Amino acid sequence: MSFERIKEKLNILADAAKYDISCSSSGSKRANKGGLGNSDGVGICHSYTEDGRCVSLLKILLTNHCIFDCAYCVTRKSNDIKRAAFKVQEVVDLTMNFYRRNYIEGLFLSSGIFNSPDTTMERLVQVAKKLRLEENFNGYIHLKSIPGASDELMQEAGLYADRLSVNIEIPTVSGLKLLAPDKKHEDFIKPMEAVKNSIQIYQSEKKIIKSTPKYAPAGQSTQMIVGATGESDRDVMYSAAYYYKKYKMKRVYYSGYIPVANDSRLPALGSPVPLLRENRLYQTDWLLRFYGFDIRELLNNENQNLDLDIDPKLSWALRNREIFPLDINRADKLLIARVPGIGLKSVHKIIEARKYRKLNWEHLKKIGIAYNRARYFITCDSNSFEKRDLSSIQIKGLILQNSTSKFRKDYSSQLSLFN
Repeated sequence: MSFERIKEKLNILADAAKYDISCSSSGSKRANKGGLGNSDGVGICHSYTEDGRCVSLLKILLTNHCIFDCAYCVTRKSNDIKRAAFKVQEVVDLTMNFYRRNYIEGLFLSSGIFNSPDTTMERLVQVAKKLRLEENFNGYIHLKSIPGASDELMQEAGLYADRLSVNIEIPTVSGLKLLAPDKKHEDFIKPMEAVKNSIQIYQSEKKIIKSTPKYAPAGQSTQMIVGATGESDRDVMYSAAYYYKKYKMKRVYYSGYIPVANDSRLPALGSPVPLLRENRLYQTDWLLRFYGFDIRELLNNENQNLDLDIDPKLSWALRNREIFPLDINRADKLLIARVPGIGLKSVHKIIEARKYRKLNWEHLKKIGIAYNRARYFITCDSNSFEKRDLSSIQIKGLILQNSTSKFRKDYSSQLSLFN
């Protein structure tokens, strides 16, 4: 096939893959043993590793042909778009050629569903298998798990891929029925369960038999489309919490709906989901996974949507003023982690530093806390202190006012560099 045709396919299928954001490689440790590539420390597309390297993945669809007609999907069968499909060997050759030119460090491969889920999943597995066994490629590989694919194919996929992911797409069963009536919720759950079980089995066997191969060492992830149906932030995050707990997800990704069709079931064209809503969902996700929050503390019947003006930790703190102020020199580290403006790195520095002396505002500023937010919720070894008779509304207003002033100051200083 001509170079121009391959280039045309690449343009079509790389563009179609941009809607899938769940391409993380964190957690994989596939070392190089005489072959090409090394996935150790590799991150996501256009992201940075711990040692500061910017890395990227070849992110494409195997094909944008699809037998389903999901209202929210640009590759649905009723959409009038240009179609293309790669052959298995073409993807293998592209990956190796891009890697040898130092364009990429791995592959993220998804696909529309053609013929049947098993047919599609089999082709994806063939790509990974050829890269591993024929090309001796040790770089990162992320394969999409196709809803409805057999357990046997899912098990084989995990032997060659570093991470597997099946996108749950719509957060609720009712939303999926509305926008993708051809799909069944259980078809998404089945491969998730298969991957979780296989990971546990292989990990247990490896403790006994060291030669046991790795199975999906970077785990599995999923993605939800936010805003295509009427789910609240509470609905979205309760679903995410369920998948983290039930299927041991490494990551849940939140993708704001981008209007792709004029359909009465969908939001109007020209009204995409605000990026700030995505950001607030990721912040909430972070609080659940690393800060010890329970989902019910952040979102419940009284608070079904996140505040777009302020981050979820500050929102929670303003609703729970009776807990504050905390004495930074005595408080438990789990409580300190709940103070707005204090991140986990600062928590560890505070715990270590207060072993040697009582901390005051200057110490805390040097440690790196966000003073504009934290000062209303803590006390320390200092003569100056904030008024404690402010209402939550007043504190919120002051924080927003100071944040705006700081933004303007930073923006002005940046402009001065160009003048």
